[in-house]
Amino acid sequence: MNKKIKNKLYSIFIRYFILVLAAIPNFWIFYLIFTPLTVYPVYFILSLFFEVSLTGNSIGFLGSFSSVEIIEACIAGSAYYLLLILNLSLPNIKINKRIKMIAFSFILFLIANILRIVLLSAIYISKPQLFDITHKLSWYFGSIILVILIWFFEIKSFKIKEIPFYSDLKFFLKYVK
Repeated sequence: MNKKIKNKLYSIFIRYFILVLAAIPNFWIFYLIFTPLTVYPVYFILSLFFEVSLTGNSIGFLGSFSSVEIIEACIAGSAYYLLLILNLSLPNIKINKRIKMIAFSFILFLIANILRIVLLSAIYISKPQLFDITHKLSWYFGSIILVILIWFFEIKSFKIKEIPFYSDLKFFLKYVK
């Protein structure tokens, strides 16, 4: 086996090993990192428009008995994981570029998620009758569409030519023959 093939096999092993590690147990690493990165900016932005207090991951709206709890589902660890999967399942990407790509996609999703939670919180306080439908629509369709849009934007921005998983599978099939 020549050195080029060994390097490609090593790259595949490392990339998919990282994906397995990131998923165990239950995406905890994403929640550890992105919970405070989501909760504090949401609290700050809401404090510009409402009188709010922060207790843990719960934002209370003063003057009313309402509060918004930012739970793990709001943080969307699985969406970050999907973006990581898409990024790490691409072969032939230099480490610096891969780190930039992952950071780019995570930051875009984080910003969009913060804005989503702020908007939903404002709807919850000012138009509670609209909250359930907007929450469900943003949860079921918005997050999926957002990840897809971020991925396509990333493909264009970083000029990605490979196809996730398929390019690795193609290499394996060629190597086996």
